Amino acid sequence: MAKTDFEIPVIGDYLQTPDLHPGAMAKSAPFKAAAKHQQALGFPGELVENWEELAVAKLAELLKRYRSLRVYLDACVKCGACTDKCHFFLGTGDPKNMPVARQDLLRCVYRRHFTLAGRLFPRLVGARDLDADLLEEWYRYFHQCSQCRRCSVFCPFGIDTAEISMAAREILDEIGVGEKYCNEIIGKVHTVGNNLGLPAPALANTLEGLEEDVKEDTGVDVRFPLDVQGAEVLLIAPSADFFAEPHVDGLIGYAKVFHQAGISWTLSSYASEAANFALFIGNYAQMRKVALRIRKAAIDLGVRRIIVGECGHAWRVAYSFWNTLAGPFDFLDPRYPIPQHIVEFTYDLIRRGVIKLDKEANDHMKLTFHDSCNVARATRMGDRPGGQFVLPREVIKASCNHFFDMTPESIGEKTFCCGGGGGLLTDELLELRVKGALPRMQALREVHEEHGVTHMAAICAICKSQFSKVLPYYGFPMDTIVSLHQLVSNAIRMGINS
Repeated sequence: MAKTDFEIPVIGDYLQTPDLHPGAMAKSAPFKAAAKHQQALGFPGELVENWEELAVAKLAELLKRYRSLRVYLDACVKCGACTDKCHFFLGTGDPKNMPVARQDLLRCVYRRHFTLAGRLFPRLVGARDLDADLLEEWYRYFHQCSQCRRCSVFCPFGIDTAEISMAAREILDEIGVGEKYCNEIIGKVHTVGNNLGLPAPALANTLEGLEEDVKEDTGVDVRFPLDVQGAEVLLIAPSADFFAEPHVDGLIGYAKVFHQAGISWTLSSYASEAANFALFIGNYAQMRKVALRIRKAAIDLGVRRIIVGECGHAWRVAYSFWNTLAGPFDFLDPRYPIPQHIVEFTYDLIRRGVIKLDKEANDHMKLTFHDSCNVARATRMGDRPGGQFVLPREVIKASCNHFFDMTPESIGEKTFCCGGGGGLLTDELLELRVKGALPRMQALREVHEEHGVTHMAAICAICKSQFSKVLPYYGFPMDTIVSLHQLVSNAIRMGINS
């Protein structure tokens, strides 16, 4: 088990309500963005002088722009349905990590300034002015929400805490109190094209190295093309796929699938990043700017299809927002879904017999699957058959002989967050991330004890990074987590006559 200077929650019943520990996470906070990071995105470089007035004015703007936000702030009746649904509350016991309590940090300001009762009788309705102490609570506890939306599944009114967290974070950025992790990453995408700030020559060198590795491993020349004009497919993948385990094994799987199907594809050095961290700060102008890079890359390269790699929130932004933010995509081939997820693409090839898989190649593993929040819950795939709840499991079953699902209470739309989503995947929040992973670790331990499961597959870059970090704290090997396309990569039959 990994060493730690904080207490690790005990694995037990993942639906058990924890004992209350008020203020347990009151000191948890991410680093604040430096002036250069905020100013690069058009935000103030520090807390502005009249921040109280500006914060209320920004809230008024958001209430006018998003009718749902006002509904969510008005509708709560404190029924308690959400209280034990948040993984951070289950893992920390801090009452302010109950979704309703976290919402109330913003709701009390809303009531003070935007309701008659709050203006006349603030104490009677829990209304408060936004002062320095409350602002600090905003910063700490709205960065203890991974925007996973599990609470909204159980809320009888459908209140979406994620929308409230996004609004609070947007207000914080507006008055000069942004989070370093997200602001810095968004700036790198605007200037270089990916979260890592990886320039085109370094990206090209990385891809050449992967070609050599696959050639040595398989004897087959599998290309990892970059900036190829006229390719059929533009693949946009999370930048972790270019260098880190287990992500890079997934990228190798993508390349093998394209190679074996005989479909020309390319990555773009201008827009090599699938992820859109602007979603986490709730800023749609920044989201649009990131999405437009992908549109421009697709037009410049003359591709006919865009396929999104294994990244949960990248898929949510693409599926739910691209057409509004950067559409229409009428320059692409209308015969194919716009956008298309790599799992949909691979599943279709398997179904049609275009690629063949040897399931015995993964017999050294017993697999379960982690439903990533932004794939299983935030995007239902509209009218596409199967959706992203069914298709990943079908691909796993086609690639492996030994698959065992977790209990129904923790899969599909009821899935628990990994604990690192929503812009929280930063080391200063490690205690929060470890404790937030508790419900998923409990479900994993259960399926391990019942079926001997040794590995857990995921199709989200943040989930894979988070689990790689926190699994050892719960006694699991770091390599317990694998990419879904890593399984495909192991099983795919390479060569002309395969």
